Amino acid sequence: METFLQQFGSKIKGVLTGFDRIVFKGCLRHLAYAEGAARFLAGRGVLNKDYKSWMLAQSAALVAACERLAMEQTGAGITHIPSPRERKEDLAHARMREKGVACGPVGVWSCTESCRTFRAAFDPGAGRPRLRPEHGKCKHLYFYHNHAVYGFMSVRLQTWFPYEIQIALNGREWLRRGLELQGVAHTVDGNKFLSVGDFAAAQRLLDAQPLAPWFGILDGFAREAFPTMGQTLGGGPGYRWTLWQSEWATDFIFDSPGSVAPLMDSLLRHELANGTGERVLRYFGRPVRPDGQPHPLADPDILSGAGVWYDGVRVKHWLDGNSVKFYNEHNALRFETTLNNPAPFKVWRCKEGSPDGAKERLPLRKSVADIPLRAKVCGEINARFIGQAAQVKDTARVREIVASVGRKKTCGGRAARALDLLGKDTELLAAIADPTLASLGGITN
Repeated sequence: METFLQQFGSKIKGVLTGFDRIVFKGCLRHLAYAEGAARFLAGRGVLNKDYKSWMLAQSAALVAACERLAMEQTGAGITHIPSPRERKEDLAHARMREKGVACGPVGVWSCTESCRTFRAAFDPGAGRPRLRPEHGKCKHLYFYHNHAVYGFMSVRLQTWFPYEIQIALNGREWLRRGLELQGVAHTVDGNKFLSVGDFAAAQRLLDAQPLAPWFGILDGFAREAFPTMGQTLGGGPGYRWTLWQSEWATDFIFDSPGSVAPLMDSLLRHELANGTGERVLRYFGRPVRPDGQPHPLADPDILSGAGVWYDGVRVKHWLDGNSVKFYNEHNALRFETTLNNPAPFKVWRCKEGSPDGAKERLPLRKSVADIPLRAKVCGEINARFIGQAAQVKDTARVREIVASVGRKKTCGGRAARALDLLGKDTELLAAIADPTLASLGGITN
């Protein structure tokens, strides 16, 4: 990052590095498999043959409690969404603007979506019904908040047993609330900060996020969204939390959009020319042989793409279900690592179940216990990606370079038009470049 700042620091007002989107999933581990679910039901005095009626009654009680809660907090009940393809976040933002919700619950929506559950089916070998895992469809509840501490966030709860839950936060929303509480001036558009009065204070808030008391935070949100938890589950073990997806972003805030645009043209050309498979492997810390080839047993699948992104452009590389990308929006240039599959990354940690044991080099886990390690890994990926981008030297636009080659010329008193390299002469140049026409000997203008 230092090299990048040395290269372009005169136009950069500040840098912010930390979490953007973070999505957690919670499951009741003792209910995640058929035998454990059967033991739980037996402990509650529910026979396998009565499982369906018990489960539907618990679901109805949960939905009714959430309906009352929504009416009390927002003045509106649960709003049903007929299609799972509809973006619930857009509906929540629209209501938040309509109602002017500056802080507090925004609303609760419901939608029928696929789920993982159980059904009781007769087992001829046992001579009685037994629980079997099943993929079905059930009502899911979406709770949206403009939280006083964490900003805009959501909770998704499956209303059928075993009540899986998903919580989505955003580190930049969290940062916005923190800056407001500290009285630090800032300008924000979506999840992009366009200016910050005190970048050092903002970075301290971002640095504190990976070290937050995650178990308490997530358990608190689960209790709010699942008001009948005690009635349904009793006093058994709580949710086991994993960080399902995270985005770690490094934002360079430039003095104006005009300073970013010409740089993006050069970065795009540089990355498309140099963002080879070898480079992408190095971004993710994967070993590469001296000849630039991966380990023979690795067999990596790498996918790269570039395209228009809002008012800028974006370059993105995928590997092992994870990705790195950079793009610009307004006066911000963002480098971002999205981690869906942490297993390929090795970190120094204790074995699970041995918190006081010796640390070993083991795969990074999705567990929230590994969030600080995850932040370190993502920061290193971003640093390598930015380091490669810092090697760009020429900030001239592609069109400027092309214009310098294709110029009108006068010869013998006659004017000849310039070649239009990016327009009507493209097919002509492609034909001349055809090896079968090499006898033409080239062209002059």
